[in-house]
Amino acid sequence: MANSNNKECNNRPNMSHTDPDLEKLTKRLAQNVARNTFIQETLDNIRGYIRSERVVLYYFYREWKGQVTFESLSDEELSIYGSTGADECFNDEYAAMYQEGRVRVIEDIELEAIHPCHRDFLRSIRVKANLVVPILNSRRLWGLLVAHQCQDARSWSKSDIEIMQKAAVSLATAPAIRDS
Repeated sequence: MANSNNKECNNRPNMSHTDPDLEKLTKRLAQNVARNTFIQETLDNIRGYIRSERVVLYYFYREWKGQVTFESLSDEELSIYGSTGADECFNDEYAAMYQEGRVRVIEDIELEAIHPCHRDFLRSIRVKANLVVPILNSRRLWGLLVAHQCQDARSWSKSDIEIMQKAAVSLATAPAIRDS
């Protein structure tokens, strides 16, 4: 019996050498999980600190074309996950301002001097007030970090803006984002 067990063990593949492709895949998956966890925790923390109803990460997958890839919500009914936004409203002029580090504070979308296209889009996703901070990595405008107030207009505090800016820098300098 001992011989048959030994024979079975000898026929098993040698697990001391891992397939390099499998190692690369495993490493990439682990990095993606770590990145996703970091981003989600960052958004959850922001929402808690500034007490907003929705915080999203809008990722640019192509020049000025993007979508909401992460969100933190006070209520699941506020989800806009996967939303591609109003790309026709976001043009080179807006992009240039965000590339320069523009922070956009809108306390009341009904009173703010914004393009009708932008106002209609914000209404369509139930936004009453928003705060937008660019995520600038080493190569480009990578995305936008956006806080939404959906129930009422809101005055964003200096502290709210600083928290968002610090979080955007933290996201932009994370290795998985910094070099992408």
